[in-house]
Amino acid sequence: MLVTVTGRDRPGVTSALFAALVPFGVTVVDVEQVVIRGRLVLGVLVTAPIAGDSSLDSELEAALGRLGMDVEVSRGDGGHDNPRRRGRSHITVLGHPLLPEAMAGLAGCIADCGANIDRIVRIASYPVTAVELEVSGAPSGELRSRLTIEAAALGVDVAVERSGLHRRAKRLVVLDVDSTLVQGEVIEMLAERAGCGAEVAAVTAAAMRGEVDFADALRDRVALLEGLDAAAVDGVRRELVLAPGARTFVRTLKRLDYRIAIVSGGFTQVTDSLVAELGIDYSAANTLEIVDGRLTGRLVGPVLDRAGKASALQRFAEQAGVPVSQTVAVGDGANDLDMLALAGLGVAFNAKPVVREAADTSLSFPFLDAVLFLLGISREEIETADAEDGLAPDRVPT
Repeated sequence: MLVTVTGRDRPGVTSALFAALVPFGVTVVDVEQVVIRGRLVLGVLVTAPIAGDSSLDSELEAALGRLGMDVEVSRGDGGHDNPRRRGRSHITVLGHPLLPEAMAGLAGCIADCGANIDRIVRIASYPVTAVELEVSGAPSGELRSRLTIEAAALGVDVAVERSGLHRRAKRLVVLDVDSTLVQGEVIEMLAERAGCGAEVAAVTAAAMRGEVDFADALRDRVALLEGLDAAAVDGVRRELVLAPGARTFVRTLKRLDYRIAIVSGGFTQVTDSLVAELGIDYSAANTLEIVDGRLTGRLVGPVLDRAGKASALQRFAEQAGVPVSQTVAVGDGANDLDMLALAGLGVAFNAKPVVREAADTSLSFPFLDAVLFLLGISREEIETADAEDGLAPDRVPT
């Protein structure tokens, strides 16, 4: 028997419902409750009353009516062996804004896969609207492939993850730096100071799209910086702007005892300051050769390229004592592809098309803290933790 209570939320409703059920000898099978804008929906599935006592309905109506609540009682078999419970997935939908047609399209796609939406909850209203759906009845891989196409057409982002303990077991996050953790590309900022900005920017764009070999492209671009005063590197470092939400992202993960790493095709002369400023646990990047206060146009040591980023992720996981399956990688360019493929969850962040197509999920909004929602962390939890630490809530992601 399913008892559904609706009305304006107030203290004592849940207590009154269960107290009214006590005399009838029922057993609680399932409970769901949600409050939306002060409106309560409470559903309790119970076994049928002993001896089929028909006075239960009137007792419930009287007990809840005193609190201004509406009650509906429906009787059936309870669906204990509902086959849709097999093949469970968590689907996170992010929109800015999130429109009804997007939800309608995604819900229709889920139904076309033969799956059922068991539960929906909003996990964020800022900086994007994010809702999480619990879905059963279809393999996660099928849902991901179908929903990714649908989401792109609808202008929203969607992430599909198989339900289970492993979803909440992620413990290491590895971030690309340029155009991910920070805005812009460091080498292009240096090139502007060296007078070769347009030439370097064109090669960078081709490398990020995967059209040219990254290592060769990096050496060619660095060669154009020969003779640049090393003070220019310091200037670029001071001008760097973190991605919106970056501080919130790192701060929240640190509270949860995550390890955080950065891997960059850029330069240690810049990433070392990010490590110190944000409390990053591990880092890997290339190093510019500087002699007599000027750039030589060469790098020190081997190039950290696409394969090198994946190797760094593997190394950091070993150092942290974390299985690779419990890692998250976030990046935007083609040189991040191996890293994204290796990680337990690969996130394409404002990425090039080749990266969006290959990653487990893609975010098209410029807010780095939106990645937290893919890990099941809600905006309310983030802001509550900030308040407990004495940080005033703001509406500008930092």
